[in-house]
Amino acid sequence: MMGGHHAASGAAAWVAVASTGPYTLGWYPLDATGVLIGGMATAGTALICDWDHRSSTIAHSLPPLSNAIARGIENASGGHRQGTHSVLGAAFFVVLAAMAGQIQLQTHWGVLSVGAGLLCMFMINIAAKALKLFPKSGFISTWIFALTMAGLVTWFAPDQWTWLPVSMLIGVVVHIVGDLVTTGGVPLLWPLVIRPPKFLRRLPLLKSVWRPNGALSIPLLGRAGSRREWLVLIPVSAYAMVGMCLAAWSLAGTHVPAAAALVGRLASGLPGIP
Repeated sequence: MMGGHHAASGAAAWVAVASTGPYTLGWYPLDATGVLIGGMATAGTALICDWDHRSSTIAHSLPPLSNAIARGIENASGGHRQGTHSVLGAAFFVVLAAMAGQIQLQTHWGVLSVGAGLLCMFMINIAAKALKLFPKSGFISTWIFALTMAGLVTWFAPDQWTWLPVSMLIGVVVHIVGDLVTTGGVPLLWPLVIRPPKFLRRLPLLKSVWRPNGALSIPLLGRAGSRREWLVLIPVSAYAMVGMCLAAWSLAGTHVPAAAALVGRLASGLPGIP
């Protein structure tokens, strides 16, 4: 599945799980801030499995740091579509998100979840890169955006970051399922390689589902980037966009009047202003 489609699928899954509006599941209900920021973060966590290729879009999201991370993940996971696309890889990423939430900093403004904020920043920036919001070349704009998002999500995100591992789990599962329903397949049981018996490899159905290298594939969408994939992901993307726009609208209705009242109170104390 294409990177932008992975991101849209992750955001849509988060809206369905975390929002309590119409046409949602509401399994992990959050307020509008959690839905909006979590949706952007999950769009990135749905891409993190592809951080196992040094030439991928994700590897170039925040150079040179993202390139170095990609090389490390590629070496540790055995290459592209290996360890990161397995049950073990999914568990590793969820534990990483849980550990990041424990890194906090005591300041004059209270306790800031620095680890969660930085990880969330990385995920949002990855999603923005995959959705082609930045030019292919150059990295200054991506770093400016990343540092801005790091400050915003650390300051304005919900006080409790318990949703970050949930976001990671949803994103990774959505990614693996997305690759599972294409012809590439995924090695779910990596590092174990369980191959089908020789006498069964000749069956057409088994050949398309259980590959000789142990990967599983249910090619409902055909090859990555196929017309079927586009047809499925157009409504999925629209669903994610509507859900996050509704969350943003709710936030605007809550915070804009309060901000305007604060500005009014400050302005009334200035000389010459009644």
